[in-house]
Amino acid sequence: MVPQPVKVRGRSIDRDENGLLNLSDIWSASGRTVNQKPHDWLRLGSTLRLVESVFEAITGKSRNWSKQEMKSALYTKRGKGGGSYADVRLALAYAEYLDPKLALEVREIFLRYKAADPTLADDILDRASPEANEWVATRALGRVTRNDYTDTLRDHGVTGGGYGLCTNETYLGLYGKPAATIRRERGLPAKANVRESMTKVELASVMLAEALSTERIRDEDSAGTEECRRATRRSATSIKNAIENDRQSRNRRMIG
Repeated sequence: MVPQPVKVRGRSIDRDENGLLNLSDIWSASGRTVNQKPHDWLRLGSTLRLVESVFEAITGKSRNWSKQEMKSALYTKRGKGGGSYADVRLALAYAEYLDPKLALEVREIFLRYKAADPTLADDILDRASPEANEWVATRALGRVTRNDYTDTLRDHGVTGGGYGLCTNETYLGLYGKPAATIRRERGLPAKANVRESMTKVELASVMLAEALSTERIRDEDSAGTEECRRATRRSATSIKNAIENDRQSRNRRMIG
């Protein structure tokens, strides 16, 4: 899953799936001059020594790093959403180079994020639209329901890849397609969290399907992946049928 961006001075600072920060976004947030862009900073001798130190800290090796090892701390991505992505230690050093006050802001926000400080989300949502607040509230409730569902799967003998199989039954029951197909149709990365692209109604449907699945698995005392898959599909299908019946009823009233 690709982490959500953090906000610094009203600007989004993107992170990749490994948590590396986009230096180009930090540069934009700083309002600095053209000759202080990431590629200018990365050419400095002091920066090169710092980068080597970070490589050594990550790999435990002082030299002969593989391309994959170096990419775990620093790399450049081309095209849409591109930029120079760097380990947080390098990102903070770059922010310090641009503006010491900016570095303090980045450090504080990142530490609050790592500590799962709920007030950070509250600060962001306080400036967000009502629609965004509604979506986040639905997503948060869905996350609680999801955790209860996966805990129930675990308690009823589901292990390893069984979680993914059961999750797909929710999507199959609601939409007739697995998560991989939904990602492809929506142009999402292969490992993206499908729910981050869903509307408020879609999130609510998934949440209700998983809540009902949790109840069914417990009531029927389902055992193992296959029984939990079947219970999940039945619950998700019943939610789909209820939604479709409601929409058809409304359409008939509008036509009539």
